[in-house]
Amino acid sequence: MVRLSEAEWKVMSVLWENAPQTMMQLTRCFQETTGWTKHTVMTFLRRMEDKGAVYYEAGARAKLYYPKIERQEAALQETEEFLERVFDGRMGLMLNTMVEQKALSGTEIAELYEILRRAEERCGNEEREAGRTAEGKDGGAL
Repeated sequence: MVRLSEAEWKVMSVLWENAPQTMMQLTRCFQETTGWTKHTVMTFLRRMEDKGAVYYEAGARAKLYYPKIERQEAALQETEEFLERVFDGRMGLMLNTMVEQKALSGTEIAELYEILRRAEERCGNEEREAGRTAEGKDGGAL
C-alpha cells in the first residue's frame, strides 16, 4: 500500500500523463506553479522511490522516472482510506452528505445513475452465474 502526499500526487499525475520524465523536466514543470526547486523535486522522487511509487532507468544523460503504480490503483486506495476515515466506510453516508449539500450537478447525478445501473447489471450477471454453477447436471440443486 502506497500513501501519497498531496505534492506526490502532483508528481504522479505528471508521470501518469507523460512518462518518462527526468528530474529537470519535472522541476521545470512545477517551478512556475509551485516554486519547487531541483532539490525539492529530488527529495520527492527519492521519497516516492522508497515508497514504491516510482522507479527510474538510467538514461543517456539523466535518470528517467516512471510511475510504478497505476493511477486507478492509487485512486482506489485513496478513496477507500478517505471513505473509512471521514464516513466510517459508508458510501451511502458520503453520497447523502453530498446531495444534502447540493454538491452534485445534474450531470454528476446522471453519471451516478449510469454507474449504479452497470453495477446492478454486473451483480445480476454474477448471481445468475453463481446459480448455474450451484445446479447439478440434471438441473437440480446440489
